[in-house]
Amino acid sequence: MSTLDWIVLSLTLLFVVFYGIFRSREKHTMDSFLLAGQSMPWYHVTLSLMATQASAITFLSAPGQAYTDGMRFVQFYFGLPLAMVVLCVTFVPKFGKLKIFTAYEFLEGRFDLRTRALTAFLFLLQRGLSTGLSIYAPSLILSAILGWDITWTNIISGGVVILYTTLGGSRAVSHTHLQQMGIITIGMVVAGVMVVKFLPEQVSFTDALHVAGKMGKVNLIDFTFDLNNRYNVWSGLIGGFFLQLSYFGTDQSQVGRFLTGSSQGQSKLGLAMNGLLKIPMQFLILLVGVLVFAFYQFTTPPLFFNQTAVDHVKSSPYATEYAALEKRHEEIQSVKRPQVMALTEAIRKDDQQAIAASRSILADLEGKVKDVRKEATTVLSKANGGETNDVNYIFLRFVIDYLPMGMVGLLIAVILLASMGSVAAAYNSLASCTIVDIYKRIIRKDENGRNYVAASRWATFFWGVFCIAVAQYASRLGSMIEAVNILGSLFYGTILGIFLVAFYFKKIGSRAVFWGSIIGEIFVIISYVIDLTAFLWLNLIGCVLVITFAWIIEQVWPEPKANVG
Repeated sequence: MSTLDWIVLSLTLLFVVFYGIFRSREKHTMDSFLLAGQSMPWYHVTLSLMATQASAITFLSAPGQAYTDGMRFVQFYFGLPLAMVVLCVTFVPKFGKLKIFTAYEFLEGRFDLRTRALTAFLFLLQRGLSTGLSIYAPSLILSAILGWDITWTNIISGGVVILYTTLGGSRAVSHTHLQQMGIITIGMVVAGVMVVKFLPEQVSFTDALHVAGKMGKVNLIDFTFDLNNRYNVWSGLIGGFFLQLSYFGTDQSQVGRFLTGSSQGQSKLGLAMNGLLKIPMQFLILLVGVLVFAFYQFTTPPLFFNQTAVDHVKSSPYATEYAALEKRHEEIQSVKRPQVMALTEAIRKDDQQAIAASRSILADLEGKVKDVRKEATTVLSKANGGETNDVNYIFLRFVIDYLPMGMVGLLIAVILLASMGSVAAAYNSLASCTIVDIYKRIIRKDENGRNYVAASRWATFFWGVFCIAVAQYASRLGSMIEAVNILGSLFYGTILGIFLVAFYFKKIGSRAVFWGSIIGEIFVIISYVIDLTAFLWLNLIGCVLVITFAWIIEQVWPEPKANVG
């Protein structure tokens, strides 16, 4: 990066970090440290919810996902608005009435301590692991740009967030989210504009979209009902609904965000606006990836987007073999570019015969490109012995190779800020759950507020270190935006099932829901291992299994009436 890029990057990050610490510098109580004193207006709640969900994975991996698989991933979010309605009607009033710190406090009153502890454990496990992925995402940036060892980049990326989250707590998280989302929005708009600017002079924005569409990348809607298809309308509306309902309603990283609202009305409005804004936001991020794809139809893309891995193979005994593959790749691209221009002209003239002919030729050439890339990944695997999936590097490589000085620093700041937002909320929620549901409830019940604030700081530090350790293994998981949602789908259905039993099945007692949850979770994990269905459906399966098993157990092994909530 240039000196100007470093200046832009450094000033942007320093501004956000010190602003968050400054706005939360007062003496903390447990309420202010964990819930920001429940003083936030609706727009803080909305932006905090969005910043928590929109991690660096969103801005690194989503454009790459669109580049390789098209825009069908947007269907993943179709269930979100419906989930927000249910949350506003059901979860917010119940949580608000109880004046709770975490979602899992409610479960002890309805069931018992072991059910509360089990649910808290499932959350801590899932959120701790997924936060490791969120830390790894920006580490890709520093590793690719500076050539640093990934271990140190993970430590730096996660450690900076530990600093201001430990000092400022939830108030620092909420205030930095506001700044982060503003900078992120500006940065992604700039990225989209710059991609269009780099297209050939005779190719317009509309032309680029038409070309991408004819090549299968603008595949927004798929009404086919297929349990093995990860992204279609039905998996998004049904599986996505249960995932989002569990994520926003039972995951403390999100519950802790809307509990900071100054009133139930502010919390509900914040959730509603999140439901309205999230799909357009995700659409625009994916659109940037599609535009990058269109750009590379007129300009030769790298054979492999992870430049660090390419540099390594070029200094290995396999350098000659890889160079030959690069030459073949360039030859295919030189044949492909005129065909892309021919397709563009045919689309402008609405010449269906010419469009069909160009698409057929391009499909054949794309097949040859995939064959060369497959050979390249084999060579890279022999040389590097590690990662051969470059989907997470596609957008980053474009930014580094083509954006002008200053813009590179801004876009990298955007990705780092996105990581900081989601990771900070995760640290805060992990600490909240650890202190409120375990330490304060089981280990040290009668300490003063100062002790619990100090314990919250130590819990934040512990989980930060844990998540950084998890980040060391994230490179093995392929597309991170899929990996983090698969991980959530393994647990969210079970957690949601527990809460739905608590809300709507008053005759089911604590023993039935406890064992029903354990059996249901085992079935979910087995379903994933044997690849029974696409991962989004695991959220529905887990939820239904918990309710079903809990009901059956209650019939055959009923709870004594005095213990039923």
